[in-house]
Amino acid sequence: MNLLLAILLDASTGAGYQSIIMMVAIVAIFYFLMIRPQQKKQKAIQKAREALKTGDKVVTAGGIHGRIKEVSETTMLIEVADGVRIRVDKMSVYASSGDIQSK
Repeated sequence: MNLLLAILLDASTGAGYQSIIMMVAIVAIFYFLMIRPQQKKQKAIQKAREALKTGDKVVTAGGIHGRIKEVSETTMLIEVADGVRIRVDKMSVYASSGDIQSK
């Protein structure tokens, strides 16, 4: 009886380790397929925002196209038409696709 109990306990702890290893594998796969690529994309967008300067063509998060006239610490002044300028937050500005492809 004691031998049977020992074998059953040993088998059940082995299954416990197997489920822990499976959970770790699932978390690792999730990290490398979903989280890490998103972090790389965010870093690339941030790097592109920091490289923007006066005269660059940009698109805001709302879809407004324009050209940068002034860059401050947290905002940008964008000219969307002759004499029409808007001030937007830097975090809502993306380099236009033409500028990204040329780099």
